[in-house]
Amino acid sequence: MENDIFKALADPSRRKLLDLLHASDGRTLNDLCAPLDMSRFGVMKHLNLLEEAGLITTRKAGREKLHYLNAVPIRQIYERWVSKYAEPWAIGLTSLQNELERETHMDSSPRQVNRIAIKAKPEQVWQALTDPAKTSKFWFNCAIRSTWEIDSPFELWNGEEKKAEGILLEMDPPNKLVMSWRFISFPGTESDTPSRITWEIAAHPDLHGVTLVTVVHDEFGQAASTAKILENGLPMVLSGMKTLLETGEMLAGNEGSAIE
Repeated sequence: MENDIFKALADPSRRKLLDLLHASDGRTLNDLCAPLDMSRFGVMKHLNLLEEAGLITTRKAGREKLHYLNAVPIRQIYERWVSKYAEPWAIGLTSLQNELERETHMDSSPRQVNRIAIKAKPEQVWQALTDPAKTSKFWFNCAIRSTWEIDSPFELWNGEEKKAEGILLEMDPPNKLVMSWRFISFPGTESDTPSRITWEIAAHPDLHGVTLVTVVHDEFGQAASTAKILENGLPMVLSGMKTLLETGEMLAGNEGSAIE
């Protein structure tokens, strides 16, 4: 998988497509063709390679197919390589990460879509997401608390400090969980209105014993600070969940006090 990611990132046109999606996510093929000097078919080929590498995800909206940047593989490459090898690698990958994390404008369509493949059953993913003993090992040392009923509240606690809260809007164990989201103790988020996080959990269509986990953060038109925090934090949460379920270990750096 890493080879596919490096191959995808090696082409300047594909990097341009990632830049375009980061600048304005949820774009159609026609939107992405306009800034590039190539045929529609050529753009489709590049998008297919990016999707196969996991660097973008797609979602249907009526008759249109929307494309979204998936930050999780970038986060994993950063964690896997930057801390271990030479400074030239570190400079190159950090520059790429910074490029993909520039300030973006927001609209009503889903803006942040992250996806990861985990070698576990959907039921195991659901348990990891709803069991406070497990969330504390991959969600920045925060344990989730809820009665797990529709319209009931949930809270995310780090020790004796509540970090976030919301309402459970939809539940379909082990396939889907939708929650409103509001930070409690992060400077700059005081005036943010609640946004929404949707967890979609499904068995991989081709790989036995592998589950695809997709997280969509949207409805944050009045929650810019929250969106910025989760843009960086949710890929780390997903990476931490994958590490926990596949190895039983905590992801290095996920022991911090909260999403930063």
